[in-house]
Formats: sequence, C-alpha cells, structure tokens
Amino acid sequence: MTEEQTESSWSSKPSQHIIDQQSDDFPGLLLQISNPPERLFVAGNLDALHLPALAIVGSRNPTRQGRQNAYEFAKHLGRSGFCIVSGLATGIDTAAHEGALDGGAMTVAFLGHGIDRVYPPANEGLATRIIANGAVCSEFPLGSDPRREHFPQRNRLISGLSLGTLVVEAAKRSGSLISARLASEQGREIFAIPGSIHNPMSRGCHQLIRQGAKLVESAADIVSELGPLVEHLMQAPEEPASSKQDSRKPDADYEILIEAMGFDPATVDELADRSGLTIDHVSSMLLILELEGIIEAQAGGRYSRLHE
Repeated sequence: MTEEQTESSWSSKPSQHIIDQQSDDFPGLLLQISNPPERLFVAGNLDALHLPALAIVGSRNPTRQGRQNAYEFAKHLGRSGFCIVSGLATGIDTAAHEGALDGGAMTVAFLGHGIDRVYPPANEGLATRIIANGAVCSEFPLGSDPRREHFPQRNRLISGLSLGTLVVEAAKRSGSLISARLASEQGREIFAIPGSIHNPMSRGCHQLIRQGAKLVESAADIVSELGPLVEHLMQAPEEPASSKQDSRKPDADYEILIEAMGFDPATVDELADRSGLTIDHVSSMLLILELEGIIEAQAGGRYSRLHE
C-alpha cells in the first residue's frame, strides 16, 4: 500500500482528519508562527483547535506537588473556558491533560511521532480519552517513530496553538524551557510557578521568571492576564435571527446566571442546571464575570457572587 493509500485509509475513519494550510479547519494561530506545519493529522474534534488555549508543560519526572499543581491549574483553567494544550508525555503533561478532562474541558495533545501510535504506551488510555474530548495531533507522517529530534519540533506547535504557556516544573536544562523560548519568539505569554530553592525542578521556572516570565500563584493570575484576549476570541459573529435557538440577549443570560449563582459557592455543572444554559456557555460567561470582579472562584471549582 502506498503512503497516499495509507493516509486515505486512515482519514476515512470517523473523527480522523488530515488538514492542510488551505483548510478552514486549520488553526489560524499556527499560521502565524514562523514555520507552520504543512499538514496536521488530527484524531478527535477539530473544534478543539479553535478554542482559546493555554499550554501547560513541565518535567517528565515532577515532584508530587508539581504534578498536583499541573492537574489543579488545568482543571480550573479548563472550567474557565480554556482548552489545555500539552504533549502527552509522562509527568506534567499527563497531569495537565487529566486535569482538563476531569474539569469537563477540551484538551489537545501534540505528538512527536506518527499519530497511528501512542508514546509512551502507558498513556494509551489517556489518548483515547483525549480523542473523545478534544484532539490528538501530529505533523509527522503515519508510522513515524518517536525520535529525540521530533520533540523540540513538536513543542513549537504546543506553544503556537496557545495564547500563553505555563511552565509548572522544569530543570535548568529542560525541553519545557524550549517550549517557553518558542512561545516568546511567537509573541505569546509565558507563565511560571515558583518553587522551593532546594528543588532542582524549580530552577528552570526561576530562570524564566528572572528573564521576564510572569510569576503565577493561582490560576486566577493567568485568567486576569489572558482575559482580554479570550474575551475577544469568544465574541462569535452575530447569527441571523432565524438560525438562533435562543432568542435571549447576552445581557439577559448574564443576569440569569448571576441570579442562579447566589452567594453560596456553586460548581459549573450546578450553575448550568439552575440557569438552563449550556456548560460551555456558563464556563465562558464565568470567565468574563470573574474578570469584571462580579464573581470569584472558590476552592473545588466553585464560584460565588461578590456583590448584590
């Protein structure tokens, strides 16, 4: 079977796509980087490539606290309306994907090999979850092995698809620092979580902060920084009245959501159930309300009103 026949057979299956730069499905942010991929192999939902995204990267051998930080940041940011982008590696990447999925958000994984295999093999189940709730992507031809030189190359796509990159834990010589450098060259924001001066996995983050990366202590720090960009991207074109399923004005939806919230903390799911709005709509609105100082995020992915 020729390469063309192999690709045709692969892309004929449900939720498996090959998109090039001329396709409407090709993500616009990747067209803005200096060396965009000619094609992308995508397994999953193409819509995930067009959501406001944040990359979360870090060590393959993180501390327990680093893994927990990646998971919690991804979960909270996912619930705030971000798609979480990472590389399906062990450690921080895995925790970031899992946090996004457990928070009900979409997540995108870029691979350093052909999309017809999973590396590391231990993440095969995670890859299946991502395909069902986001997308797994690769620019490498089918059958490509996971070579060392492929991973720095794929890192430019992780940062390129994202509005910003969060480095959770990284040693001084780390692939995550390559992702951060690429993000800087692409004009994207760089965030880093500080850690103990005795933890070698914190030294890369401290180095980034000294070089100008934004120090973050909570997911809210990232939300406030990227909020204006996200708000702009979330403004969808006005649909003809005949095509709208819900005739309420956006302001009315915000009033309904705030009324449903009250002053006792509530989860996104609870708010969607009370208001009758979709979870995606509620997540996007919560981000804007938090930026405007009308609500605040609480522990456990809950939100509450600040004022009457």
